[in-house]
Amino acid sequence: MSGISGSKKKQLKQNNKQIIEKKTAGFLPNIALLSLSAIIFSLSFPSFINSTGFPFLAYFALFPAFIVTYRVKWIAALFCGFFLGAVSYAIFNYWLSNFHTLTIFAVPLIYALYYSVLFPVFKLSNRLFLHKSYIINSIIWVGYEYLRTKGFLGYSYGIIGYTQYLFPPLVRVSSLTGIWGVSLLVIFPSAFLGYAFKDGFNDVFKDGFKNQLSKLKKIVIKEKIILIIYALIFTSALLYGFVNTVDVSKLKTWKVSLIQHNIDPWKSGYPAYRESLIKLETLSKEAALDSPDIIIWPETAFVPAIDWHTRYRTDPGMSELVRRLKNFLESQTTSYLIGNGEGVLIIDEKGESKRIDYNATLLFEAGGRHNGTYRKMHLVPFIEHFPYKRELPFLYYLLGELDTSFWEKGREFTVFELDGIKFSTPICFEDTFGYISREFVKKGANVIVNMTNDSWSASVASEVQHMMHSVFRAAENRRSVVRATNGGITCVIDPNGKITSRIDPFIESFLTADVPINEGAFTVYTKKGDLAGVISVIFPLFIILLKLAINRVLYFKTKRAI
Repeated sequence: MSGISGSKKKQLKQNNKQIIEKKTAGFLPNIALLSLSAIIFSLSFPSFINSTGFPFLAYFALFPAFIVTYRVKWIAALFCGFFLGAVSYAIFNYWLSNFHTLTIFAVPLIYALYYSVLFPVFKLSNRLFLHKSYIINSIIWVGYEYLRTKGFLGYSYGIIGYTQYLFPPLVRVSSLTGIWGVSLLVIFPSAFLGYAFKDGFNDVFKDGFKNQLSKLKKIVIKEKIILIIYALIFTSALLYGFVNTVDVSKLKTWKVSLIQHNIDPWKSGYPAYRESLIKLETLSKEAALDSPDIIIWPETAFVPAIDWHTRYRTDPGMSELVRRLKNFLESQTTSYLIGNGEGVLIIDEKGESKRIDYNATLLFEAGGRHNGTYRKMHLVPFIEHFPYKRELPFLYYLLGELDTSFWEKGREFTVFELDGIKFSTPICFEDTFGYISREFVKKGANVIVNMTNDSWSASVASEVQHMMHSVFRAAENRRSVVRATNGGITCVIDPNGKITSRIDPFIESFLTADVPINEGAFTVYTKKGDLAGVISVIFPLFIILLKLAINRVLYFKTKRAI
């Protein structure tokens, strides 16, 4: 045996080269398509390119990505999903780097893992329902969006329906389906085009655009019934949004002043808290000249725990600031709603005294009398809350070293009442979840007051990305939403989901406005909640399992016949 001859070695080398070139030829276009999807997806939302976003791009954002799901094999689908999730959220949530370096890696990593599961699911749908896979894929996408808002890692940023926040007629569809119906309308074109161009763009270069358009025309004709149904549903949704509105001119109003004091959230300690209080007092005195029914400060606008430092006085400096605040409130003829960290003394399981803290809202009537507290229930994962201290102690202590402030979770959907006006106060992150505002409204709230401090982001796009959620909270429940923020976006949104007034971000100012009070009947969404989201999970799962079962039965029948 003399081994492989020189000619055979040369042939093997050439074959290996051809295999590598073939794989590269498929790999690079797929990466290009996924990168294109990530960029379009990010630009459809408010971004560093345009602080309002390009909402129309959302209808085509995932078109290139859907193409890839038809082109790649199973293992490649996993890696392609990982790539798209990582790149999309690194661009879309770029402002997270201003909070901490780790966050800009953690969030994209989480979504990389989500997408690495989602892509094989799309591929399974493509295999089972080839000619109608785009319908199933659209619903799968909405089901995925719903599921990712659940649990400890729940996060609503990036739900594609939110891109339509500036188009009130479409926003109002959420009063029927929540955000999920809007997302379905937005994602469908991407899923269909992904199916229509499932052979990729290779044929464009081989056969030319005319032949490719001819193929697209044939697919459109073949799928015309589904496309007509989609067009009818979309048109009906718009008609519903245009026609079914609340006549705010006939509603009573609540005059509010929203304070935006624009302080640096990274500064702490007595000098910073005193400076912040002076700004709040100054702006509030100016706002009081408008004779509002209530003056609203942002989330944790006053940091020292009012009740704690009144009772225990463990820190002379903080106690002094609390006394100053209480003296100010006692001198006022207007009610105040204040964001504050609430400290509570408890006895732990060891029988020892322990202080726990809540991110809270405190209502003070005119003259300074305390009239109720709300404690934030849905806390930001890792930053405000980490329930796995025993299971992952190393991560818990690492987070502690990163100067995170862990809060306890509130347990009650508090509804405040002041002069006959009932309102509730989802704090910051909480207004990004529909179920929270819905529950407040079911318990009687006629106004949603969101109190936020996002100034750490130092990004207008981040502020607008947050605000767009509130637009949908208003339309879902047909209740006004007001936002008092440290740096933006402080605004008023009417029950129709229309932003009626706002303050520019990152300026020191206040906004006084008459807020419409809608006490009308509950919407379908308020009554039924996220039913559309639940259906979007159950239906694809059911139909996929059913199809797999049918295929299995047919396989055994065929095998027996042979």
